[in-house]
Amino acid sequence: MGILVVGSFALDSVQTPFDKIEDALGGSATYISLAASYFSGPIKVVGVIGDDFPKSYIEMLNNHNIDLEGLEIIPGGKTFRWSGKYHYDLNVRDTLLTELNVFEKFDPKIPENARKSKFVCLGNIDPVLQSKVLEQMENPQFIVCDTMNFWIEGKKAELLELLPKVNVLIINDSEARLLAKEPNLIKAAKKIRDLGPPILIIKKGEHGALLFTEDIIFSAPAFPMENIFDPTGAGDSFAGGFIGYLFKTRDLSPDNLKRAVIYGSTMASFCVEKFSTKGIEELSYLQIQDRFRQFMNLSRFDEE
Repeated sequence: MGILVVGSFALDSVQTPFDKIEDALGGSATYISLAASYFSGPIKVVGVIGDDFPKSYIEMLNNHNIDLEGLEIIPGGKTFRWSGKYHYDLNVRDTLLTELNVFEKFDPKIPENARKSKFVCLGNIDPVLQSKVLEQMENPQFIVCDTMNFWIEGKKAELLELLPKVNVLIINDSEARLLAKEPNLIKAAKKIRDLGPPILIIKKGEHGALLFTEDIIFSAPAFPMENIFDPTGAGDSFAGGFIGYLFKTRDLSPDNLKRAVIYGSTMASFCVEKFSTKGIEELSYLQIQDRFRQFMNLSRFDEE
């Protein structure tokens, strides 16, 4: 039945030391579904926008075989808007503006034809809404969940109730330390997995990602980039590449989870090369495979 993605759609205004862009396509569901679309289709998405959302963005998503039946359009409403400014250290950013608009009252309703989706990716939204999505699903096989420090601090009880229901939690290193109340990432990972999710991925930005399961700890490198224009959406692109590859292969073995992490990192590396979603809008199969092989070669060596 494909992949179901639930999350935000947004219009982003982003400033970096190199350039700026206004009202660009953004949102967790956008990046996740676009990245996943290179591995599987159709991708079904659930989200909400206002009628100010540009039709060109809708057309681009449709062209990627992304099913927008679950995208609610509020007449007279304004789409969620976010504005941020990145510093020369692109790991540091200031949020200049957050306008939830129609997203403030987002109540995800899963279309009938999406409720049997076997793979589900819960974008970074309120854990109450993430649980509400799962209540509407019919026996999903594999659930990937993202969250952030805002929910860890403000909705921790609801998040803890959700975690035993998911297969994979994806968070960054600062969020892992906050959730586990533990500065050491290895110890933090054990504590978080004890909360429910059997698979944990900790993203470390320019330092790669760590995969934790019961049996393995896998460290994936970050791709050495010469040009990073916009880190917005990199984490969501990672999630999309990760779940997209796993759905395509239908193989959840430890070795294939490692490959999926590399494919996730591959999609994230394309994302940061351009503003907004431009870096992942027009990729080819050969481009993705070539960068995947480059990733593999970063840490490959022959034993003597």
